Amino acid sequence: MPFKLNLAEKNGKTWKVESVSETLVGKHVGENIKGSDISADLDGYELTIAGASDIAGFPHKKDVEGTELKRVLLTKGWGMHKRPRREGKKKRYTPKGLRLRKTVRGSRLSEKTSQINLVITKHGHKKLTEIFPEQNKPKEAKPVEAAPVA
Repeated sequence: MPFKLNLAEKNGKTWKVESVSETLVGKHVGENIKGSDISADLDGYELTIAGASDIAGFPHKKDVEGTELKRVLLTKGWGMHKRPRREGKKKRYTPKGLRLRKTVRGSRLSEKTSQINLVITKHGHKKLTEIFPEQNKPKEAKPVEAAPVA
């Protein structure tokens, strides 16, 4: 199964790549890798694994060991976007001391990983605009449709 890779630059531009390279299996979140491990075009690039998610959408957490799914108790911060169930849709603050148990995957990448986020730490010989010319095009303006007259 190919990995969907997101290569992020410091300026906010993201390049999307698909790779079937098995060299990423076994790497940890936060580990540095060479661009040549992914593709020959990325020779000279250095990348850091910033995060990942598996085939079901569960994120990889840097603090959790292994490759398996685990239920961890989280406090305010990473992965905590919900309020407790009893609060409903009311606009309330997050209560002090709120802890929720969430399912996450370990920090090691496996065959079940589907998407990997990478940050470029060192640029290579070729520019990314030359490597991915199809992603460098500006977005086309959609034609405005006329509203039907009744």
